[in-house]
Amino acid sequence: MKPIITNLVVFKIAWTVVVLSAAIGLPVFGLAAVAIAVGVHVAMSKDRQSEVLLLTTAAIMGLGWESALVATGLVSYPSGNWVPGMAPYWIVSMWVLFATTINVGMRWLRRSVPIAVVAGALGGPMAFFAGSSLGAVNFSSTALALTAIGLGWAVLLPLLVHVARRLDGQRKPVAQAA
Repeated sequence: MKPIITNLVVFKIAWTVVVLSAAIGLPVFGLAAVAIAVGVHVAMSKDRQSEVLLLTTAAIMGLGWESALVATGLVSYPSGNWVPGMAPYWIVSMWVLFATTINVGMRWLRRSVPIAVVAGALGGPMAFFAGSSLGAVNFSSTALALTAIGLGWAVLLPLLVHVARRLDGQRKPVAQAA
């Protein structure tokens, strides 16, 4: 199977497992799915160190942003809350999972900043709405929460894409001079 197809199929399967397991109150199963997806992704990377740095950056971004949404009361999560007022571990793992696609299956996001802005503004709220429909996330006000999520993703996705360009573990590493 082509790396792009493998990447997107693994992402979609893991995404579904994460959301459904969070919705039924067993988010640890989703975390296991992300760990497997990340393992496959990193194993297929040409520059594993760069790719791991990208995934770590995504985790930090996700923890900050998702915790801000929780702190404002716009979103709440029924499971996986490790520290009160902070984002649950499974939603942070979703950021890591998503980052596995940026240099492979969703490399097209790197074409231009406006493409990443629009993809974030639309895709972020759509993913959260799907998660809400399955019971993994709750909104205090659906319209307000989805608007905030769209605005946040319109800023954060281009930033993550920028980081992915710099930490592209899918290209061969540049040989270092001795």
